[in-house]
Amino acid sequence: MIRFLILLAALVAAPAAATAQGLDPGIFQTPVDGSVASWIIRTFGLLTVLSIAPGILIMVTSFPRFIIAFAILRTGMGLQSTPANLILVSLALFMTFYVMAPTFDRAWDEGVNPLLENQITEQQAIERIADPFRDFMLVNTRPKDLALFVDLATERGQETETEGKIDMRVLVPAFMISEIRRGFEIGFLVVLPFLVIDLVVATITMSMGMMMLPPTAISLPFKILFFVLIDGWNLLVGSLVRSFVG
Repeated sequence: MIRFLILLAALVAAPAAATAQGLDPGIFQTPVDGSVASWIIRTFGLLTVLSIAPGILIMVTSFPRFIIAFAILRTGMGLQSTPANLILVSLALFMTFYVMAPTFDRAWDEGVNPLLENQITEQQAIERIADPFRDFMLVNTRPKDLALFVDLATERGQETETEGKIDMRVLVPAFMISEIRRGFEIGFLVVLPFLVIDLVVATITMSMGMMMLPPTAISLPFKILFFVLIDGWNLLVGSLVRSFVG
């Protein structure tokens, strides 16, 4: 996790360092020549990039698939706040670290470490850090989704490749909708057994004339028991991890 945090800091700091290298050293100092507006815009842009960088990094990893599947599982079981959001998000983050470990290690060895040792420039580091994430997203993106954004970019006259590599502006949204779709697919399979339990309990309670008793109040213990007996967390997490390529 420490390496991941350092990698995140490098991803955020490298573009800023590369940009600042070609600018006046006093660009971030309050101007005295009347150009306050441009200074405010530059500062606001830098703060915006720094604030959304963690979200951008999360969306190019396996995090969305995990959190969607966990959230649908909780809803399917009929639990409102158990497990708590903090637990689900933490579990999704640690599973993301597990799945993305080879990608993080490659980005560290090829980009961050040489940059820290002054062996490469900031621009080269950015490209080397981005390549492992590009390869991971490419193998886990549906060709149909990638083709959609390639066609949209072509229609607008935008470049879809840079030096023979798929442009991130095309690959990232295609990867995101692929991950959301797969998260819902897995969530549907997870919810099905709980739906069957709800239908059986509702049928039994209706046949017994228990109109005023909510079927979900009776089915909840059975759904929890069923999930525990089949070792549901082991099955779900194992299936999620195995669903990733690379």
